[in-house]
Amino acid sequence: QVQLVESGGGLVQAGGSLRLSCAASGRTFSNYAMGWFRQAPGKEREFVAHISRSGGITNYADSVKGRFTISRDNAKNSVYLQTSSLKPEDTAVYYCAAKMAAIGVTRAEEYDYWGQGTQVTVSS
Repeated sequence: QVQLVESGGGLVQAGGSLRLSCAASGRTFSNYAMGWFRQAPGKEREFVAHISRSGGITNYADSVKGRFTISRDNAKNSVYLQTSSLKPEDTAVYYCAAKMAAIGVTRAEEYDYWGQGTQVTVSS
């Protein structure tokens, strides 16, 4: 079992930035690839970013490429999402997720554990 707790969300003006954090506990953190997803009201949960177990491989949704950066610190059992140049359409609840499988990146069903989410609201 892996427990995930997100933090760092909030209200920010368009063009601003936020750093989201996700703290993991339970199992060996470095055994899990990590992802960030988001869900806006009335929309499906969508993939945002993924990072491999070692942190050497990252993947991003086209909508955030060049604006968001995923990173991890295995010594601190944490994964981060640095956001910048935020847009109103980035408004959503952001979730971090962990998966054991080495394959798969963008599909929510590929992930085994989820946090409770943190709200990001971007005002225009």
